[in-house]
Amino acid sequence: MALPFSSPRPAVPAAFEKLQTLIELEFTESTLKFYMNGTKVELQNPNPEWTLLDFIRSQHGSKGTKLGCGEGGCGACTVVLQSVDTRQKGKLRHMAVNACLFPLVGVVGKHLITIEGLGNVENPHPLQERISKLHGSQCGFCTPGIVMSLYALIRNSYDPLSKVFRLSASDIELEGHLDGNLCRCTGYKPILSAAKTFILEDLGGNLVETPSDENIGMTVDKDGKDVLYRSEVIPESLLKKSAVSCGRPGGCCRDKPNASTTCSGGDSTETTSASEESLSASDEESSASSHSLNETEIMGAEYGKPIKSRVRDPPPGKEGEGTKTGTVLDAPPPANDDGNLNLEFLPYTPATELIFPPSLRKFEKTPICYGNSKKIWLRPTTLDQVLALKDLDPTIKLVGGASEVQVEVKFKNSQFAVSVFVAEIDELKDMVVPESKEDLSAMTEFVIGANTSLTDLEYACKSLYRSLGRRGLVLEACRKQLRYFAGRQIRNAASLAGNLATASPISDMNPVLLASGATIMAKSLALGEFPLPMDSFFISYRKTSLPANATITKIRVPIPAAETQEVMKAYKQAKRKDDDIAIVTAAFRVRLDNKGSVEDICLAYGGMAPFTTQAKKAKGVLQGLKWYDSRTLDAGLKALGEDFNLNFGVPGGMATYRKTLALSFFFRFWHEVVKELELGEVDEDLINEIHRGISHGARDNKNPYEQRVVGKQVPHLSALKQNTGEAEYVDDMPHQDRELYGALVLSSRGHAKYEIDWSPAIGPGLAIGYVDKNSISKEQNLWGSVIKDEQFFADGEVFSHGQTIGMVYAETALQAQAAARAVKITYTDLPVILTIDEAIEQKSFYKHGRMLKKGIAIDGNIEDAFSKCDRIVSGTTRMGGQEHFYLETNAALAIPHIEDGTMEVWSSTQNTMETQEFVSQVTGVPSNRINARVKRMGGAFGGKESRSVPIAAILAIAAKKEKRPIRCMLNRDEDMMTSGQRHPIQARWRVGVMNDGKLVTFDADIYNNAGYSYDMSGAVMDRCCTHVDSCYEIPNVHIRGHLCKTNTHSNTAFRGFGGPQAMFIAESYMTAVAEELGMSVDDLRIKNLYKQGEYTPFLQQIDIDWHIPQLFKETKEQCNYEERKAAIEVFNKKSKWKKRGMAMLPVKFGLSFATALHLNQAAASIKIFADGSVLLHHGGTEMGQGLYTKMCQVAAQELNVPIDAIFTQDTASYHTANASPTAASSGSDLNGMAVKDACDQLNARLAPYWAKFGQSASMKTIAHAAYIDRVNLAANGFWKMPKIGYTWGNYDVKTVKPMYYYFTQGIGCSEVELDLLTGDHTVLRTDIKMDVGRSINPAIDYGQIEGAFVQGQGLFTMEESLWTQDGQLFTRGPGTYKIPGFSDIPQEFNVSFLQDVEGGWKHLRSIQSSKGTGEPPLFLGASVLFALREALVSARRDNGVKEYVALDSPATAERLRLAVGDDILRMGTVEPKGERNFFVAVA
Repeated sequence: MALPFSSPRPAVPAAFEKLQTLIELEFTESTLKFYMNGTKVELQNPNPEWTLLDFIRSQHGSKGTKLGCGEGGCGACTVVLQSVDTRQKGKLRHMAVNACLFPLVGVVGKHLITIEGLGNVENPHPLQERISKLHGSQCGFCTPGIVMSLYALIRNSYDPLSKVFRLSASDIELEGHLDGNLCRCTGYKPILSAAKTFILEDLGGNLVETPSDENIGMTVDKDGKDVLYRSEVIPESLLKKSAVSCGRPGGCCRDKPNASTTCSGGDSTETTSASEESLSASDEESSASSHSLNETEIMGAEYGKPIKSRVRDPPPGKEGEGTKTGTVLDAPPPANDDGNLNLEFLPYTPATELIFPPSLRKFEKTPICYGNSKKIWLRPTTLDQVLALKDLDPTIKLVGGASEVQVEVKFKNSQFAVSVFVAEIDELKDMVVPESKEDLSAMTEFVIGANTSLTDLEYACKSLYRSLGRRGLVLEACRKQLRYFAGRQIRNAASLAGNLATASPISDMNPVLLASGATIMAKSLALGEFPLPMDSFFISYRKTSLPANATITKIRVPIPAAETQEVMKAYKQAKRKDDDIAIVTAAFRVRLDNKGSVEDICLAYGGMAPFTTQAKKAKGVLQGLKWYDSRTLDAGLKALGEDFNLNFGVPGGMATYRKTLALSFFFRFWHEVVKELELGEVDEDLINEIHRGISHGARDNKNPYEQRVVGKQVPHLSALKQNTGEAEYVDDMPHQDRELYGALVLSSRGHAKYEIDWSPAIGPGLAIGYVDKNSISKEQNLWGSVIKDEQFFADGEVFSHGQTIGMVYAETALQAQAAARAVKITYTDLPVILTIDEAIEQKSFYKHGRMLKKGIAIDGNIEDAFSKCDRIVSGTTRMGGQEHFYLETNAALAIPHIEDGTMEVWSSTQNTMETQEFVSQVTGVPSNRINARVKRMGGAFGGKESRSVPIAAILAIAAKKEKRPIRCMLNRDEDMMTSGQRHPIQARWRVGVMNDGKLVTFDADIYNNAGYSYDMSGAVMDRCCTHVDSCYEIPNVHIRGHLCKTNTHSNTAFRGFGGPQAMFIAESYMTAVAEELGMSVDDLRIKNLYKQGEYTPFLQQIDIDWHIPQLFKETKEQCNYEERKAAIEVFNKKSKWKKRGMAMLPVKFGLSFATALHLNQAAASIKIFADGSVLLHHGGTEMGQGLYTKMCQVAAQELNVPIDAIFTQDTASYHTANASPTAASSGSDLNGMAVKDACDQLNARLAPYWAKFGQSASMKTIAHAAYIDRVNLAANGFWKMPKIGYTWGNYDVKTVKPMYYYFTQGIGCSEVELDLLTGDHTVLRTDIKMDVGRSINPAIDYGQIEGAFVQGQGLFTMEESLWTQDGQLFTRGPGTYKIPGFSDIPQEFNVSFLQDVEGGWKHLRSIQSSKGTGEPPLFLGASVLFALREALVSARRDNGVKEYVALDSPATAERLRLAVGDDILRMGTVEPKGERNFFVAVA
């Protein structure tokens, strides 16, 4: 067969000429054959640029698999590949992989299972149902990927022969099966609870099923083709039942539409009552209480028949509207028995799972070639074919799991004309694991096939180490590094050979192989098989000694003899424990002679040089020395310092931290060897790294304010759809007729003049057009939420890396992206301002000028107040920014209509009004012709309040130009470069205080880094200034805010909107004052708490709604604060190398659009149809926070209907005009009151009919009667927030109006443990108590609190944004920017609500007396930082360091380690000699 080009065949491109003969002789197949969700797929010569994800999302009805990052770092694209594991006697294997990376050719011969294959809303998989009912889904964008990772784990744990699940709760959390999945909303706790209860309750840990009477085999015809077949393990009883349906939870091919699921055992559901962790009053969620017989049920609405089809003059007894259909909730709330929740779940029946297509068991591999004239894929079946290809063309790219290759293609624009998929070559996967005692005793080496997956290797090393004991320490070192290498999906697909060939200088495994003395075996046609010793394998950066025409075949790892005194250990430090690239990684091996002296040693490091390297000076110094001698340790540390004499500006930065880690690892290793070989006594704390246990926690599910609907723990109304992949996001919307795809052309410079040539991007296979500054007028080109100072398209000069220059559009997304890369831009660089300090020095500010004054500062001089203080404490507090990292990047779809210039704009936005207004501006039509719509967002957190506008407007410009629909979804790096983040803040403050701890005076200049445009930076600074008092009364205050103009992206709204930064400043000065006075910071806080009647710096009086003192008191008691504090003191006295700390912080967060008074309004419309169904629209948008659910609860409560009678389709500017953005935690307050207003109007009109038919009547009866009487069944509600209206500059307490409607309050207490050698830490316990008023939906509010806390934990301890010196954003994806993962959350995580308040919040004039919960809890994540600081203080005291430690945010592992103040740090300190740090932090 010829190369797979269309006929007549063109001339063979030069790139393929060398391979032509071999391909035409042996690679005769160009069709990819596999199964997808039980359906056979034959894909003829597909696009060679496609990944597996590209194929999946090209298929109709397969949009549940999401694109979250494109680099395998978030898990949103997780799918499962089902195949036969030939090494385990044909057992089925379920491999979770990242579809965004995995080569499409890799699915050949496998069964591809996506989220749609598990179940749907009508017939969900029990796992999908459980996660939805237990509130494990908020925005839902990450949910399908998490479900698929859990699905693979569960399927792999089942043995169909013994019918036993070998699985425990620890497998879920401690073995890394979810480490490749990220969630930004939930805080992970409810997901883990759902997964663990599924195992403990549905599977019973080791669930043994009732064995069937006979072994049921596959049904295959004589040709091996599929016929109707059934699972090998379906019990006979179920087979007899299922003549119509097999009962598979996801639905059977024989099911009729909406057929109910048949389950073995009779009942279709099982009931779970309150149990220890997940569902009790001490933990998981949801609530529904008993109600009177006359009350309308919470769900189960029925709808009347069409008016015109009803019988006229019906006979007696047949009157009324009849019933045409009914509805129920997808995920009903549980019954709440005094805080104990009872939920019903579908039972799990393994026999009804999607089965492996029998014909695939007989699948025969054939060589495959497919592609086009630019790129081809080859899939050889033998090693000889690979060697022949390599011999003909050494430049071909060998690809296994593509975890590195696809990142190079997508983000580095690498082009590989010939890619060869080698992961399925059997000769390269051999790995013999001896099992018998004899074989284990005789074992001298462990031979690993080059293409053995890292997961298989991890498990093999774990098994062998158990058998070999100390002889297997090298394998334990391998296992340890592999456990924390990337995510499970990557480990499933990646191989050791791929890891070696990429030669990363920060590889986790390469130091292990180097230290162990491993040998790489390679093979080529010319040389045959030959060895490559590890100690000479790495030559320079990304270069190895592997000949270009050879391939790695196996790796030989030596195993020492039983009598050998040899120890090997491996170490790694990263920003995050799970799924993170190393900062420094190391592996050490030492062999001692019978006198205890060093016979052989190897100290291998990654992250300390351009390639994996040995510490050669240290090796020479240590050779022959007696190990158990402190002088040996000292000599080793000194020699290592000489081996790694890094300069301050070393690429990658962190010179001092990296050198200190290199020394700290050796220090730990020296002690571990002493312990392992029993040479002496060592401190266990020193040799034991931090490891977490299984997390657990509590929620208080008692709710004294629960009503019929409001107050119940109704699961998110979209939760089940999100779990089944049926929830639709913007990029999931069906392809429109003649639709085009856009790709932005962005600046690659921080500040520069530029010239551009679009012509290389336009042409066949690339773009068909573009838009830029010339597409609209200069006036149209300006936009901004507050000040119009930002350009949609740069105009000759760019002011930030990632600023939009233009957009190309093409027939496909891949073509558009290729075209964007082809645009030629010539830059002339200009100076950049990046940091706040640089902006201050160069006086680069936006006009702002707002300040707050209180006390003497109003009419006098603040210095007079300072002069009366006993002490003055001053300091500078710095806090970095934070990337939103919503899982769904910014996306939009513009659909133009020829008639009247109207346009429909679907956008992932929090702000339909601003989207509508600026699309109107750029298209030149009035707003009434632009319908801005959003159904849901995959997370937002403020990042889609204003920064979603440009992409929608730019698409609208192109759509108008081409008169065709155009869509675009940003890649993760594009989104992070363009969307801005939380404002970095710097405060320079002074506090005047009396010796008894009473605060007297506060003076501060607060600076935020606004970026290259104004955006909402002024409003962020306003909120920051009004929260810098936190909960503390200070009589005299002068606060000034400044906005720094820099060349970073334009920073914007982010959950908390300046509040978290302000309260961090407050707790920083409180900590400094406490240490200056020598008093407990807890006592200082209590002493200075506001009292009722006192005034804030913006002169708002603290009123009856002040509960911080009560919250402090209750939280201290409930979390045993004093006892635990005393225990920590005891621990720290005993432990030198690990320290613990605890901190308890308050939060007071003002609710309202502070000084943007006009935004404090909302509208809603309700339409009751004649059948009794209710359509609800309001201006609020759904981003995972459950606003749609809460508003439906409010409407259902007010209208006396079941909640499923209420439906909200989307948020649209045509339904709700002039909608305020869904932000400031006011979505429920504003829209809820507007909904209530509409309900009140309707209730007034319907009152006569309720009186006539009674309160037990259904809405179908009421609506029918009202319609017949010509009553208006539609109402528009409106509400504006009363009493607020603060005016800046008004210092008269008699006339100034409140800035905030009320304050949401809370307390957070966290306890941590810190490893002083590495800076690594774990959160042992967190307790949160929040005043949320009377919760509309406690489950949703708990989810908001836990999710906000974990996001705050990331902000204050982990998430660090970095720039290069020339102004490029470095952290622009999950590979470089780390948000918390599953294993970062508190090990014990307890959350409760304040309940017993005098008056029961009747004074609140908010909807249902509830309070906003979205933003306030985020700051409580700072309790982790301040607890870590307490641990540091203890360590520094031990080390004789007396200076005050100002711990800036984020308190990364680097920052923590560099503050310990020990001798190793002093040895590792690198002083600058004129160099600048490689990276820039802009606070």
